[in-house]
Amino acid sequence: MQFRIIVAASLVAFSLAAAAQLPDKPIARPRITGISHIAVYTSKPAATEHFYVDIIGAVKQADLENPKGVRYALSNAQFIEVLPLPEGSGINRLDHTAWNTDDAETLRRYLSAKAWKVPGQVERGSDGSRWFATKDPEGNKVEFVQLPEHPKPLPAPNSIGQHIIHVGYMVHNRAVEDTFYRDLLGFKPYWFGGMVEGRTDWVSQQSPDSHDWLEYMLTYGNTPVAGSTGIPAGMSLHDLGVLDHLSIGVDSVDAAFKTLKNAGRLAGVDAQEHTQMGKDGKGQFNLFDPDGIRLELMNFHATEKPCCSPFTADDPAE
Repeated sequence: MQFRIIVAASLVAFSLAAAAQLPDKPIARPRITGISHIAVYTSKPAATEHFYVDIIGAVKQADLENPKGVRYALSNAQFIEVLPLPEGSGINRLDHTAWNTDDAETLRRYLSAKAWKVPGQVERGSDGSRWFATKDPEGNKVEFVQLPEHPKPLPAPNSIGQHIIHVGYMVHNRAVEDTFYRDLLGFKPYWFGGMVEGRTDWVSQQSPDSHDWLEYMLTYGNTPVAGSTGIPAGMSLHDLGVLDHLSIGVDSVDAAFKTLKNAGRLAGVDAQEHTQMGKDGKGQFNLFDPDGIRLELMNFHATEKPCCSPFTADDPAE
């Protein structure tokens, strides 16, 4: 009997040792299901609240990530997070961008397994949400958010639109950023273009499991400066705010503009005088929040032929 116990124990030990030598099973990347939010700074909280609530029509909420912040929600899955302007921030008004995922913890472990620097655990919100933050290759903060299991509906009847279809920020080197967004996360090409022929100023990378996209706003066009990061010397607050932006999709920019104008919602707002046609063939209308962050209303679909490149993925929808 004792011999059988010894043999059994030896077999268990051998099995455990053999299992320990097996290679770890690769972690599959969870889905990245679209934009969660963009977080911006304000030096004028009251004016910023007026902009996002009265002009844009978002719903004010408590900020579950930062008690000093405020959320302005367009739906139960997307919002603009507004944070107090930190000391020493200079002209920067962008804190981070964020994407929804169906499994924040597995995505954190996936990136860690790929030798990407991530925190040791996810954060948890009182509503059941989970999230973690990391940085892209140029040092821009990026969050990944897992929504609560049963998010409550959020009516936003006054919102000029309910869908943030893209966010964009200043990028120095397209190839460097691609090592994170394309190679690790599976973002896919959507469109690229520029102000003049032969120059690329904007590169749209669509998230792998939705039609929302990130727009690289290329500071140096086709000739990136090796190792460049941060805000270039001499850049103005206005010019940086043009680059660091969000876009709300609408069926008709002309109709949305008419709604805002006829209701007097554009009074005192830094905004274009009329709509315009973008280089991608989609109607646009640009407004700026009190600290210069650009909010772009954009048609879901192109009504003219885009310049520079064709669309290589499906358009977003309402």
